[in-house]
Amino acid sequence: PSLKKFQLKDLNDLSYFLGMEVCRNSRGLHLTQTRYIADLLHKTRMTDAKPINTPMCPTTKLTLSSGTTLDEPTEYRAVVGSLQYLSLTRPDISFAVNK
Repeated sequence: PSLKKFQLKDLNDLSYFLGMEVCRNSRGLHLTQTRYIADLLHKTRMTDAKPINTPMCPTTKLTLSSGTTLDEPTEYRAVVGSLQYLSLTRPDISFAVNK
C-alpha cells in the first residue's frame, strides 16, 4: 500500500465544530448549540418567537390532511433535518422533532 503525506495545520483550541460550541476548562469540556439554534431561528424567521412548553399526547396521529400545503417543501425538509440533528444532543426536543 502506498502511503500519502498530508500537511497538517494547527488551528489552536477547538471552539466550534459541526454546530457545537466547545469550551474547555480544567474540569473538562462543555458543549452547547446556542449559536446553531440562533442561526436556525434566524434562517426560519422565528427570532421573535416566544418559548412555551408544548406537551404532546403520544397517541396523536399526524396526517397529511392536518395542515396546509407548503410553498417550499425543500426548505421544510432542510429545517426538519436541522431539528433532527439538533435533537441528537437535545433529548428534551427529540420526541416532538421525530413525531
